[in-house]
Amino acid sequence: QLQASGGGSVQAGDSLRLSCRASWRTIREYAIGWFRQAPGKEREFVGGITRSGSTKDYADSTEGRFTISRDNGKNEAYLQMNSLKPEDTAVYYCAAKRAILTISDVYTHTDDYPYWGQGTLVTVSS
Repeated sequence: QLQASGGGSVQAGDSLRLSCRASWRTIREYAIGWFRQAPGKEREFVGGITRSGSTKDYADSTEGRFTISRDNGKNEAYLQMNSLKPEDTAVYYCAAKRAILTISDVYTHTDDYPYWGQGTLVTVSS
């Protein structure tokens, strides 16, 4: 299972780092995606990283503010969120897809990922 953690309530402009930990899977074999879902809205892509870590991709709304990384030794992936805005308020999910090491494209759709964590709530107040 995947478990996302690190959410909380912050002020606009603050930072948070979310973690995604794989409990029984070896995360090094998987591409990782981060998604979020605000109340009344569809789940949307936030950012993703390939299995090798060589390629990252972000949604336009998070580009330049959010950074994805991974530490395969710790079996974890991370989403560093800076300059948070009220519109970033959502439940954040990490997702995983077993991938070939040489794949350089980031998976950006929810349907691409068969494995999901339970989500962690991020609330940003103005």
